[in-house]
Amino acid sequence: MRKLYWLAAMMTAIVAVGLIILLSGKAPDSAYKILPTYFADPQQLWKETPLDNQPVTEARIPASVVADRSKARAHANTPSSEKQILFGDTHVHTTNSADAFMYSLPLIHGARGAFPPAYACDYARFVSQLDFFFLTDHAESYTPTQWRDAIEAIKHCNRLAGDTGDADLVAFMGWEWTQVGATAEQHYGHHNVLFKNIEELPARPIASVGAGVSTIASRSNKSKQPSILQWLDPRHKDYLRSYNDWVDIMAATPVCDPDIASPSLPADCYETALTPSELFRKLDQWGGEHLVIPHGMSWGFYTPPGASWEHSLKAKNSDPSKTSLIEVYSGHGNSEVFRDFAVRKKDDNGGWYCPDPQANYLPACWQAGEIIRGRCLAQGETSEECENRATLARKNYVQVDTIHGFLTVPDSHPEEWLDAGQARDVFLPAFNYRPKKSAQYGLALQDFSDVESPKRYRWGFIASTDTHSARAGHGFKQINRLFTADANGVRSSFWTMLNRSTVNLPEAAAHSLPVEAIDPVKAGIYASEFERTTSFMSAGGLAAVHAERRDRDAIWDAMKRREVYGTSGHRILLWFDLLNATDSEKTLPMGSEVTMGQAPRFRVSAKGSFKQLPGCPDYVVKAMAERRLERMSLGECYYPSDTRYAIDRIEVVKITPQAFDNEPVAPLIEDKWKVFTCETSESGCTIEFSDPDFVRGERTAIYYVRAIEEPTATINGANLRASFDKAGEVTEVDPCYGDYRTPSTDDCLAELGQRAWSSPIYVDFER
Repeated sequence: MRKLYWLAAMMTAIVAVGLIILLSGKAPDSAYKILPTYFADPQQLWKETPLDNQPVTEARIPASVVADRSKARAHANTPSSEKQILFGDTHVHTTNSADAFMYSLPLIHGARGAFPPAYACDYARFVSQLDFFFLTDHAESYTPTQWRDAIEAIKHCNRLAGDTGDADLVAFMGWEWTQVGATAEQHYGHHNVLFKNIEELPARPIASVGAGVSTIASRSNKSKQPSILQWLDPRHKDYLRSYNDWVDIMAATPVCDPDIASPSLPADCYETALTPSELFRKLDQWGGEHLVIPHGMSWGFYTPPGASWEHSLKAKNSDPSKTSLIEVYSGHGNSEVFRDFAVRKKDDNGGWYCPDPQANYLPACWQAGEIIRGRCLAQGETSEECENRATLARKNYVQVDTIHGFLTVPDSHPEEWLDAGQARDVFLPAFNYRPKKSAQYGLALQDFSDVESPKRYRWGFIASTDTHSARAGHGFKQINRLFTADANGVRSSFWTMLNRSTVNLPEAAAHSLPVEAIDPVKAGIYASEFERTTSFMSAGGLAAVHAERRDRDAIWDAMKRREVYGTSGHRILLWFDLLNATDSEKTLPMGSEVTMGQAPRFRVSAKGSFKQLPGCPDYVVKAMAERRLERMSLGECYYPSDTRYAIDRIEVVKITPQAFDNEPVAPLIEDKWKVFTCETSESGCTIEFSDPDFVRGERTAIYYVRAIEEPTATINGANLRASFDKAGEVTEVDPCYGDYRTPSTDDCLAELGQRAWSSPIYVDFER
């Protein structure tokens, strides 16, 4: 009997020791295959955490390569011009941003661990081989230490760049002011605050206030990940624990005194601004050269229904000296075009109602009724009863002022919504498109509060990646969707089961819920349509500048004078000029403003981007540590061949700003005002056109162009991959999920023409 007790004690001790070793994360890798969270991690990608500061690689791009870039980007029509086109990324997040930190956790499908600011420098310099980039992590999730470390990383990045005027990479810095209003009236949207000089950065970033902060990270225990995750995935427990440690650091940062001027505040406090005007005031207190760039404005993932530029313009929350640029495209979608549809409309009594479907738009409120009708009929109810329930479902949906209308349909799934809420005929559109926050709609508006001097927007156009993995300029190759785009989701069905068990979702039913019954807080991560959103995450865009030199001053000057354009990721070369600005036939570039009384004449020149070779150039492979390059790029870099894509066509957009208060906007926007088909040629495409109607109409006009390449396979090019019947109605969708349901090998490709958007030329009519 003693032997049995002794044996049992020994076995218990062995099991206990085994469990301790297993839970320590130090057991052999094969031991963890018994856990439902197991996946292979031979490179130990989560060994470093976002709290571990990382060095910048001590190398630079060869001077001969940099010189070849400049030579290849000379002006198409005036070879003697000293200007060259430089490509950059004005919107780069690292795992210093809370959402990026969360997307990097090992439970996320496609995640590869921490990517701190030093990685952004290395990626921009060696992988995407940009000319410049801006680090713009969310102000709402910075800690004082991370702010200082990020500044040091950017300074180090610049020290390696080479001589002034011949830098291989110019690194700038700022932050994202991530404002979200709960309703359209409270909403101003996300803005990037960019500084020219690192030495002029404030002592701390200035964060937003409002509903959007909770989507990034609340600076309290509410943001912590459940501790059980560390025991479910012991191999990565240090990384998982670091997230909660970081939340503790954020929570311990004291809030700044709002009654003290920003420069007089202590460096280590958390500062906020409620509105753009308050943000502008604080920035002016610091001085220094800066820009504030709105982005993702049409993205309905966070923008309330009915949000419009009218609100921002009339509220005097725009400062032309600061907000002279707008981001029309990023890896999170296109916000360029206006389409005449709405999430909901008001009747003559001021009540909300659900509009009928259109050829290019299925309102989500309408589909809410169809979902409830289908469930009702499946239960055997009469057609009349189910029609009544569908009508009520549509009514319930449109009563919701926030982005949570979909929660009125209990426990719905992405496929049930078909392509409801989406802009069908728009190139890589933002999810749940908000057309009155598009760039075109904003340009058509005027505020006539001051009749003598109406106020309107005069933006230059740029694009960016909005990467959340430090991969600045990652749109050079349409491969590795999960790695390139910001699509994300859980790694396995186990995590789905666990997530759904931690939230309080109502069971699926054949009745919709009234607005009073929906509770986004109880819905947790399911309070947003993140599963559908991943079908709208694409490879990121680029900002291009016409600069006189390869240095900080020249890049910033080009941005200030709006001689800039955006691309969807390919390095298309684009020039757009007004040829007859004065009697002396003076030529003015894109971004210019002019007053004239004669018909304007324009020239557009465009060259397609270089087709890419597989892999990375030898000088990149030699410069970087093998593990670091593999983590950052999966062995793929910007690697141009000698062959260019052909420019397929040039499209011209003309916008006539409002001439009087409340003038209808839709007729003022002439999209595809002119279209010019280009001959297939690697040498590019040059066209000229004029507008005799400008004089006859006696109205101010805005002109810009799109240069569109021949079609190529594009990540998420078909978004939800909808199937249509003969009547043009969607019958089913095949979402491109960010989680395990769509294989990581599926890039969800569809043929599209990559493009570049010029900045507009603003032509005021001279009476």
